[in-house]
Amino acid sequence: MFDLILTCLLGILCGVITGIIPGVHVNTIGAFTFAATSLIFKSFSPESLAVFLLSMSITHALMEFIPSMLVGVPDEATALSILPGHRMVLEGQGKKAIRLTAVGGLGGIIFTVLSIPLFLVILPPAHELLRPYIGLLLLIMSIYLIVSLNRNLEAIAWSLIIFILSGIMGWVMLNTPLSPNISLLCTFSGLFGVSTLIYSLGENSILPRQCPVNEIRIDTRVLRGVLGGGIAGALLGFLPGFGPAQGSILAQEISGGDDDRVENLLTSLSALNTSDALFSLMTIYLIGNARSGIAVYISKIIENFSLNHLIFFSFTSIISAATSFVLCIKIGDFLTDHLQYMDYNRLSRLLVYFISFLVIIFSLIENAPLHFILLAYVTSIALGLIPHYVGVSKSHLMGVLIIPALAIYL
Repeated sequence: MFDLILTCLLGILCGVITGIIPGVHVNTIGAFTFAATSLIFKSFSPESLAVFLLSMSITHALMEFIPSMLVGVPDEATALSILPGHRMVLEGQGKKAIRLTAVGGLGGIIFTVLSIPLFLVILPPAHELLRPYIGLLLLIMSIYLIVSLNRNLEAIAWSLIIFILSGIMGWVMLNTPLSPNISLLCTFSGLFGVSTLIYSLGENSILPRQCPVNEIRIDTRVLRGVLGGGIAGALLGFLPGFGPAQGSILAQEISGGDDDRVENLLTSLSALNTSDALFSLMTIYLIGNARSGIAVYISKIIENFSLNHLIFFSFTSIISAATSFVLCIKIGDFLTDHLQYMDYNRLSRLLVYFISFLVIIFSLIENAPLHFILLAYVTSIALGLIPHYVGVSKSHLMGVLIIPALAIYL
């Protein structure tokens, strides 16, 4: 029992580190941990190691919203939070945004755990029934989201162009011999992070004093956001090829969130992120399919994944999410208090340099061709700037992953 508690706390600590430091992905730590299993098993049981990986994954899923909202450095799962998150920060509502994501993250885990009996009954047969139609479902959903998120033909046309162009880029990047980590770091940093920072420089954005917030208010919009994120997180396991990026768009639609109602949008995205972290593990038992890198490592560590394991890991998830809830608010408040005294334009420029430095460093570590990476990086930045100037949602840039999935399943 002591080992399980210790590894849970260590996982939470590592999740905080990977979550708040841009460019450090939880799967990277997971890969190093899995590679060292022969040494770790001399001191810890497989269950203890699985607890470490799961608690790290859930904590990371909640904490990674802090850099994505405060400084605009996203990954696949938090990319859509940048625009509404930045809007709240620039309106002095950064602490409120942090609390919304904290509530959403904890709510997503609770929703998923409470839904386990329903998933046990419905998901396996439904998955088998719809497996031949996955490609068609993805196509219909993509068309629906493009149309529903726009109000006129011009916006629909621009959204379709952006969707297709980002999809072509995604197809090229995912079909190179490059490591998926460097491909996603390069592409998502350019499409969402650096492009947003550069645009904010052109707008002469400033980081105003943040309003003090000492309470956490849960209303119907927040609950609707948690529900939308939880349902979308479940659908990630229901539809192979449907990842957090695509699920983010679906969560936005289910919860009724848009750029004018950013509160339940942020809540739904956070709920989706943590829900997906647990649901990715649940699918090992439900349909025999691990849906994330961490879940794959756990499935290899624990060969006979049983219902008892699922129940045990569900309680571990609740403990990790509850602890991360407190840490997210405390760390988020600390950062917002200190960032508001900095020159935001200078900070944005430093972050552009820092992210670019990370792209180069990780490219060299992975022995990737630097000239190709820099070309893809610049292209992704240029593509990421288009939605800002034509006035459409950056969510359509998620074609970077949706179109490659369509190409596989159609």
